[in-house]
Amino acid sequence: MAGTLDPRRVYGQYSFWLETCGDDLSPRPALEGTYEADVAILGAGFTGLWTAYYLLEREPGLKVVILEQRIAGFGASGRNGGWLYPGFPVSLGELAERYGEETARAIHYAMRATVDEVERVLQVEGIDAHFHRGGVLRLARGAHQVPALEETARTLERLGITDYAEWLSVEAVRQRVRVTKVVAGLYSAHGAVIHPGRLVRGLARALERRGAVIFEETPVVGFRGGSSPFFRTPRGEVRARVLVLAGEAYLSQLAPLRRTLIPIYSLIVLTEPVPDEVWQEIGWENRELLSSQRLTVDYLQRTADGRIMFGGRGAPYRFGSRIADAYDRHGPTHEGLRQMCYEWFPALRLHGVRFTHAWGGPLGVPRDWMPTMRYDPRSGIALACGYTGQGVATANLAGRILADLITGQESELTRLPMTSHRLKDWEPEPLRWLGVRFVQLGYERLDRIAEATGKAPTGRSLVERLAAH
Repeated sequence: MAGTLDPRRVYGQYSFWLETCGDDLSPRPALEGTYEADVAILGAGFTGLWTAYYLLEREPGLKVVILEQRIAGFGASGRNGGWLYPGFPVSLGELAERYGEETARAIHYAMRATVDEVERVLQVEGIDAHFHRGGVLRLARGAHQVPALEETARTLERLGITDYAEWLSVEAVRQRVRVTKVVAGLYSAHGAVIHPGRLVRGLARALERRGAVIFEETPVVGFRGGSSPFFRTPRGEVRARVLVLAGEAYLSQLAPLRRTLIPIYSLIVLTEPVPDEVWQEIGWENRELLSSQRLTVDYLQRTADGRIMFGGRGAPYRFGSRIADAYDRHGPTHEGLRQMCYEWFPALRLHGVRFTHAWGGPLGVPRDWMPTMRYDPRSGIALACGYTGQGVATANLAGRILADLITGQESELTRLPMTSHRLKDWEPEPLRWLGVRFVQLGYERLDRIAEATGKAPTGRSLVERLAAH
């Protein structure tokens, strides 16, 4: 792919994070021939790298090899919103419904500890990922968004998690950040903003210092478990006693896993550095992670160099779960995100602040929204996937869980329900495309109606029931 072009330009174009990660993006050598290892990992994103990191932390003598289709951080790990916080793909209320309140609390506290754990590793390994613990601020932009925020607060209270978040009045929100139409907020200090490109590339270098081998531009085209597990690539194969499948949305491109996840695209726009006089109007000095209660999702951060990143959903699901570079950019969605950002912060338009970057990428969605983190010693295959866009912290938890499972260490983490979860197949096409597009378009319609009428969605519509999580 790279040819004679500068790989920093070839791979840097996929996101601002890769462009500014401070790392040489030249691909590491590809696999040639047969390679023997103790553990072989598909995917050099957060899940694969964290799994390798904790395996080597527990057993430094392990021979660990990672196979990456492009370069480390090419996928969601190098393109996400940089939200390192305790959010989990399934809501606390739904977790309590499915598994009981004690289990819901256990998952919540495990996710909270993950933020501290990532900070610990950054310090130990000397990775400057622009970590800043500013917390998470969920906003109700209009009366129609208050019920969803209140339901979150009630769930926390019902589960006895009263130290996690505090309700903020309009005035209290404005002391932190000035966003239009805000009527209330829910703030938690348990979250941090990061530069994901610097984190994922730094992790890859840290692993190499610990002895791991990373082969890049080496796609896995097949695998087999059993008595002699192996990954097959176009120019060779890796044989290992344990195979780890850590490709998230890209796992859907392997025939045996084609219906276990669907790739849904999340897109992002980014401003130029915002002038100081505009920041004086906006505030946002503590760089809290921001979002509203829209069903179609929005997520914001203020970068270390003073830009505003605005992300959201809206790009259409592609028939057959196809993934292609061309889908990273969807003009109508990107333009909609720019206009929403101007609407949130009118000072940006008033002062002529421009947008300099737009990108996107696929995230993996399981049929029941529940992530899987499991290992089968009989087949030698481990799997972690299904983060539904909540993977920055969840992938670290997955890496620790897989490391415990593979090395045979029982822990509180290995008793969490993700380790016994089984992925349920999505419907075959064309039913899959029809169903997913019905939900995507239905969510957009419900958001428009709520904004026009000032009334919250009821939660009883077919769309909401189909996608409840």
